[in-house]
Amino acid sequence: MIRSELIQKIADENPHLVRRDVERIVATVFDEITGAMARGDRVELRGFGAFSVKKRDARMGRNPRTGEAVEVEQKHVPFFKTGKLLRDRLNGLDSDG
Repeated sequence: MIRSELIQKIADENPHLVRRDVERIVATVFDEITGAMARGDRVELRGFGAFSVKKRDARMGRNPRTGEAVEVEQKHVPFFKTGKLLRDRLNGLDSDG
């Protein structure tokens, strides 16, 4: 599902909301999650999962084309850990386990 499909689904299920407002709500949620992660905060959505930022140390890598050693700088990468309810649903279990 892409962002526009998510917006359409929410708009369809909530006819009292104007599509423009749904777009604004979805954008705000994503902006808040992104902003929190940029500050190094963890974002937890109970039953769905948690977004966090992990630090990858600098290391020596290898150029796959030439085999030459290349220095890879330290960086921060997003990380998502699924919640129990989501994991159970993906595995065909009901919400009680």
